[in-house]
Amino acid sequence: MRTDLFDFELPEDRIALHPATPRDAARLLVVDPSRTPPLADRAVRDLVDLLAPGDALVLNDTRVIPAALTGVRVRGDLRSGVSFNLLRRVDGHRWRALARPAKRLAVGDRVRFGSESEGTACLLSALEARVAARLEAGEVELAFDLSGPDLDFAIAGVGEMPLPPYIAGRRAPDARDRLSYQTIYAAHDGAVAAPTAGLHFTPELFAALDERGVARHFVTLHVGAGTFLPVKAEDISGHTMHAEYGEVLEETAQALNGVRARGGRIVAVGTTSLRILESAAAADGTIRSFAGETDIFITPGYAFRAVDALMTNFHLPRSTLFMLVAAFSGLQTMKDAYAHAVASGYRFYSYGDASLLFPARKEDGHG
Repeated sequence: MRTDLFDFELPEDRIALHPATPRDAARLLVVDPSRTPPLADRAVRDLVDLLAPGDALVLNDTRVIPAALTGVRVRGDLRSGVSFNLLRRVDGHRWRALARPAKRLAVGDRVRFGSESEGTACLLSALEARVAARLEAGEVELAFDLSGPDLDFAIAGVGEMPLPPYIAGRRAPDARDRLSYQTIYAAHDGAVAAPTAGLHFTPELFAALDERGVARHFVTLHVGAGTFLPVKAEDISGHTMHAEYGEVLEETAQALNGVRARGGRIVAVGTTSLRILESAAAADGTIRSFAGETDIFITPGYAFRAVDALMTNFHLPRSTLFMLVAAFSGLQTMKDAYAHAVASGYRFYSYGDASLLFPARKEDGHG
């Protein structure tokens, strides 16, 4: 399919720079192709009414690390500022990172992280690295002097939350982002981007869903920066997804299979939860345990096996995430839904509003 089929007009002022307060006050566009009309304007806290006893939410419990680092390249007596977004851990002391500007770096350069005042490095914690390799598309491999938990602690000290470029290009990260860009149930360090649909949940909303009889289960997918990459190929078949590590525990798989057996619906909270569930699903829809990397790329024509509904934020034009929601609810349905969202003032992307999607009608397929 042509990539331009997934294009649409998105005014820049529709991209949210800050989250709704409280989190569950965000708007929720319900998209159900089986109903007439298929669109309904609600709020996230209305999930209590939209879900039924016996349904189960599946949430991604990855924790975002403060992966945006600012450093100084040291080459002899020369100093030059450079910034990095950590992308992927290679081993205990090495990370792949996106460097800006990468042209300032050469293999063997030293980088000191933190802030500099009057030429003297004032580090929140001692953190230095060597450029071990230059890779494609502005990526480098950094070999840090620290490793393991010591490295994690140092990164937490000097790093900022890795806001998406659509936000970071318009404002600097601040102290609030340490909480705002993290789900309240984050448990396992490893993501360099948030599973943003989960940002809408509050303890109060969880309590109301518990009372309603809606179950809650957790999977893990360490979201990579590849989630931000636009599809540049003219045809979607030419796009390569970056692999991400994920896990579905055996007890979680059995519990979710039980939900379906009792007639309940599996509701994925976020495209990351959906992708790891679909990676773990057998052809008959049975969910199995899973631990490993997945580069699943879901586009129209994909036959969904494990998920009955999807809660997700509003995505950008020509993105793999918009392709995924078009596969789930139908391309024309989602184009209509997004046109309605733009016209109605919904807020897009990581800090924006949410949607609750149901599958395309069988006669329409998933295209």
